[in-house]
Amino acid sequence: MTLCGFLIGGGAVYYVMVQGNIVNLLLDLNAAILVFGGTLGAALITYPWKIVKIIPKAISMMIFPPKRITNDAAVKTIVSLAERAKREGIEKLQEEIPKLETPFLRDALQMVVDGLETDIIKEKLEKELSLVRQRHHQVSSIFRSMGAYSPIFGLLGTLIGVVQVLRNLSDAQSMGAAMAIAVTTTFYGIFGANFIFLPIAGKLTIYSEDEITLKELLGRGVLSIQKGDVPVLIQTKLEAFLAYKLRGKEEKSRIK
Repeated sequence: MTLCGFLIGGGAVYYVMVQGNIVNLLLDLNAAILVFGGTLGAALITYPWKIVKIIPKAISMMIFPPKRITNDAAVKTIVSLAERAKREGIEKLQEEIPKLETPFLRDALQMVVDGLETDIIKEKLEKELSLVRQRHHQVSSIFRSMGAYSPIFGLLGTLIGVVQVLRNLSDAQSMGAAMAIAVTTTFYGIFGANFIFLPIAGKLTIYSEDEITLKELLGRGVLSIQKGDVPVLIQTKLEAFLAYKLRGKEEKSRIK
């Protein structure tokens, strides 16, 4: 979907530029350096290196989404683990832990097998979820900030172009070059914000919400296994949790 979006959106912009015969006018290296270089510089000033260094990985994640089990598959896995726990005892789940693909589920189930108290397990899981949520928010906020900076640097380029025009009123050729800078920087600023930075932030937010929901689902399932709930009841609880989450997303969409 990301690649299709870039192709469709980029193709639409390029088509209009070709039809207006302004491709050469808008492809300006100086304008691109001002807008994107300035935006990156502002981001480096705003955020510490430990967050900025994640940008390449975040962009890669947007194009190649992380592979994780679906919510339905997660429910089936939890129910299967609950069934074995009921038949053979919780300690037998130790044999299943190496087979699990999700590190969060492995860690949570290991704590249950080790006999940790419910409050301790719940606290550890909630702390990990809080850290994941905070880290994801910081990464997506970088691109939101860059989406805010980009049009401002486009406006800055426009002001620089206007100043150059005023300084060269007697030179028509220099005025034309200055006006080109003024126009193209605005184009790059708006294009970068609405076609690159803000879409990346939006998609990363969606990925984050999906991962948090999955981990909350797994955490609830593991705690239910420790509690000794029957598999049917666990499945009902988890499906009700997913339905609640889905309703919450729909209500947020309507509000927006």
